[in-house]
Amino acid sequence: MSPWFVFAIMTAIAVFAVLWPLGRGAARQREGSEAAVYKDQLAEVDRDAQIGLIGSAEAAAARVEIGRRLLASADAERSAPATSRRGLRRGVAVLALIGLPALALAVYLPIGSPMMADDPLAQRTKTASASQPLENLVAQVEAHLEKNPSDGRGWTVLAPVLAKLGRLDDAARAYRNSLTYAGETADRHADLGEVLAMAAGGVVTNEAKSEFERAVALNADDVKARYFLGLAAEQDGRPKDAATMWRAMLDKAPADAPWRPMLQAQLARVEGTPLPALPDETIASAKTMSEADRSAMIRGMVDRLATRLKQNGDDVEGWLRLVRAYMVLGEADKAKTAQAEARQAVAGNAERLKQLNEGLKNLGLDG
Repeated sequence: MSPWFVFAIMTAIAVFAVLWPLGRGAARQREGSEAAVYKDQLAEVDRDAQIGLIGSAEAAAARVEIGRRLLASADAERSAPATSRRGLRRGVAVLALIGLPALALAVYLPIGSPMMADDPLAQRTKTASASQPLENLVAQVEAHLEKNPSDGRGWTVLAPVLAKLGRLDDAARAYRNSLTYAGETADRHADLGEVLAMAAGGVVTNEAKSEFERAVALNADDVKARYFLGLAAEQDGRPKDAATMWRAMLDKAPADAPWRPMLQAQLARVEGTPLPALPDETIASAKTMSEADRSAMIRGMVDRLATRLKQNGDDVEGWLRLVRAYMVLGEADKAKTAQAEARQAVAGNAERLKQLNEGLKNLGLDG
């Protein structure tokens, strides 16, 4: 149904609601006038006289009095400006017929959209809802790509989602299609190489390595590709080459790079940075422990060191041992947090702060 037809019906109802009382006003006035009342009284006097309730003389006197009042009211009604009342009603009617629609348009046009096309319910229900499960949205995209296999943008969007869902083989296929139909970029080659390495259980296979090398050929500073090439060197039995690659990355990286702590921990692991010094008796007892017990013992010592430093933060060497321990354990976030806590603890002593910064630099961290 056209909205304009609906608006016309609504306007007609509104006008009718205004004119109906005006049209009935005159009828009510006529029906309730004094003349009508006096006529009723005359009829009543006649009825009373016929049944003998009043005498003929009394009835005649009553008729004379009522007749006099009836003539007086009739003269008053004739002298009233009836034409002016009719003109007023006509003016109100014209105003209702023209003014109400004009007022409605004046309100609607500035805020409405009369030229906007309709939006059918069936079409709206086809729109994907953000509340749908991720798997359902992926299925819709995959159905679209089956009909449009050359949609490079679609493959580019789908590939990382498949990787997040753990569908690594499908993600690798999506990345290859993205490279084919959306063009070669360093990021896409690096992402494909990462998915291939993940599918191989973390091993940088020859196929994955080739993708990283293509990424570096397109962008020599691609962080992901350079990191995995270093990891490939370590897996090939060349830890020094891996350390050289990662050290070069750290030298060029900005101080606030989010991946710095992770790479620093990897570098410390490859270079064999020692754990915090242990007492002789502890080392002797550790020789008879299993690997799990030994790791638990080291973890306990690191936790106790962190607790002690929170109570007394003046021990710069203790802070440096704690940061180095977290790096060796591969806990980059805790190492970064320990750096911040150490600086805050010695902020009031310029000499200790200088010593701390120099020690952090020796660990390969920003001083």
